[in-house]
Amino acid sequence: MNLGLGIDTGGTYTDAAVMDLSTGEILDSNKALTTYSDLIIGIKNVISGLNPEYLKEVHLVSVSTTLATNSTLEGKGYPAGLILVGYSIPRQLSTRHMVSVSGGHDTSGNEIDDLDTETVRNFVIQTESRVSSFAVSSYFGVRNPEHELKVKEIIRSLTDLPVVCGHELSQGLGAYERAVTALLNAQLIPINESFIKSVKAVIQEKNIDARLMMMKCDGSLVRIEDALERPVESIFSGPAASLVGAAHITRLRTCATVDVGGTSTDIALISEGIPEISDSGAVVGDWKTMVKAIKMNTSAMGGDSHVWVQRKAFIGPQRVLPLCLTASSYPALLEKLDRTETFQPRIMTEVIQPTNFFVRHRGPAGLKAADFSPAEEELLKIIGEEPVSIFEISEKIGSHPIIFSDSLKALLQRRAISQIGFTPTDALHVLGEYTAWDREAALKGAGILARYLKLDREAFASRVKQQVAKNIALNLVSFFVEGLQKTDLEKVMDQPEYIRFRINVPVVLIGAPVKAYVSELKQIIDAEIRVPEHHEVGNAIGALVGKVIKRVEILIRQLEAGSREYAVFSEKERVVFGDYEEALEYGLGLTRSLVEEHMAAYRLGPDRVHFDLKKDNIGPTLGQPVETRLSAIGIGTLLRLE
Repeated sequence: MNLGLGIDTGGTYTDAAVMDLSTGEILDSNKALTTYSDLIIGIKNVISGLNPEYLKEVHLVSVSTTLATNSTLEGKGYPAGLILVGYSIPRQLSTRHMVSVSGGHDTSGNEIDDLDTETVRNFVIQTESRVSSFAVSSYFGVRNPEHELKVKEIIRSLTDLPVVCGHELSQGLGAYERAVTALLNAQLIPINESFIKSVKAVIQEKNIDARLMMMKCDGSLVRIEDALERPVESIFSGPAASLVGAAHITRLRTCATVDVGGTSTDIALISEGIPEISDSGAVVGDWKTMVKAIKMNTSAMGGDSHVWVQRKAFIGPQRVLPLCLTASSYPALLEKLDRTETFQPRIMTEVIQPTNFFVRHRGPAGLKAADFSPAEEELLKIIGEEPVSIFEISEKIGSHPIIFSDSLKALLQRRAISQIGFTPTDALHVLGEYTAWDREAALKGAGILARYLKLDREAFASRVKQQVAKNIALNLVSFFVEGLQKTDLEKVMDQPEYIRFRINVPVVLIGAPVKAYVSELKQIIDAEIRVPEHHEVGNAIGALVGKVIKRVEILIRQLEAGSREYAVFSEKERVVFGDYEEALEYGLGLTRSLVEEHMAAYRLGPDRVHFDLKKDNIGPTLGQPVETRLSAIGIGTLLRLE
């Protein structure tokens, strides 16, 4: 048999599925808890629950993950240094370690200023102990990457930390977006590296001899070596896998998917078997990137989103460990929930909650962080491997939680500790609609928080569940209705007796607890809602059924008005030719060769690859175009499903 093993590591669960690659049939599947402190444990647990006879026949292992997406949504990417060449950015960026140096090029790729190598060296020396990687973005680096490459060379001569250049990730213009893309990529390298190394270690231990691939955020597959170099391209690999997995198991060529995970809820669309791709690049939380990704709507509300109160109930955006899950490993949590005290609502925050507990968290190897402050060190002496409440911390420190709450936030941000609290998963346990863990802990937590809102625990849990369902529906509608504010859509949604939105394509729900939300969703929207077989492991299935896709964009541009010379800009280089026809011939040949080279790495010949080329001219001037854009896509099929 020719079998494939799909693995998806999400915020709560790690999923696995075994597929017959010749028929597409799912032969076996399993779920295990994701173990953040050591991903190997969760991956090993999920594979150990599969039929060992099937594992002997596995020849392809393909993976996806939402770890990178979750880290970005929660603002927990690893610290990275950013070097901007030839420009500065007044807008906010997700790093405190940034420098602008002279240099850069113009639109034709000509140098406009000398590169300030001395400042680059000083910055690297001063920050290398405080960051885990570096990102470089030069002004018009896509027209000439010379300065980005020089900076990369300098960094590599001074440190062995990873370096990411903007031109390596996108050929699109937009200085801010390219800087964001490069920076996010650098911040996510340790997360992807830890995940991939964990998968490799378990595969080797289980004696599985197979090709290892990873899903990208456009729904395509890539060799694991390439995924390590460009982790930002797999930032939505989990949702992308969910999309193609949902289409596969339902046999629908057109459908919307709602993937309810631990940290986020993701919505995407597949049309006639092809994932819808965003024209403007992936948007992750508040950050707009230039990464080609599936068009999707993602919200920081999932099964493990933190439910907290302050005169009313809030959900998220932070992910916490559910009370029900934690109590199944630490039974003493039940007694601690009985000893909680009462806070004044005016001082309550997402950290200061009567149902909040904290435990030490050992992050992945390779994390480099600044030294802890004295206040943080004091907290770390109190917070150990057993959950401690905010009341216990306050008593041991001798200070009110307001005094040390900022230090707690800093430790959470840097993954030194993890937070435990009430979640939508707990709410489903209270209602008896999803009972995988300790229901008593969920009941106690709901009772504590419900008193602040003058509700009973069942009414409180129902309100949380309804809010999650409403959020799913609101994001589903806003995915299709672009340009309208969610607040306006919500006003319409709040009048169900008079008007309801109708979705004209099937809506497929993916994720462990999704059956619990079907009834509420049908009350809010009019749609054909499906919860298919194997919905619990849809992402792992999707990781196996993606295609190999190579997109190439080449620009042929007149060097200056009236000139016969043309420059060809590509992901490889900038080359100048004496006339347009020569430049066009080179560009057309390069376009096809880049696709063929990419496919050859996957042992895919012309018979397994569909090639499509588009040519757009601007002009002409004196009989010749001012500019020609060549856009090509090659789609290769790894699997032969009969």
